[in-house]
Amino acid sequence: MKIANISYTKNHLSELLDRVKEGESILIVDRKTPVARLEPMTRGGEADDESAWIETQVRSGAINRPSKAVRSEQIVGRKLPKPKAGGDVLRALLRDREEGR
Repeated sequence: MKIANISYTKNHLSELLDRVKEGESILIVDRKTPVARLEPMTRGGEADDESAWIETQVRSGAINRPSKAVRSEQIVGRKLPKPKAGGDVLRALLRDREEGR
């Protein structure tokens, strides 16, 4: 991992970003104290965090993977189901939370 101080980072940001795109991590320090890290998005970035969260939810049984691909035009423009008479969405949500679902 390359270490760069703040002034070097400020003056050579494009060069450092090119190195990150190639897979290298860069630790940014201020007077030898680490303050930030530049990392490629494919290693620990937001997309990976979302994928890890989805995998955790699937393993726990909270969500299921779709059995087949769904196109957006299959969803957009569909009529919404009508609620049942006397149904209370808020009450159902609060009950689910109390039961730990």
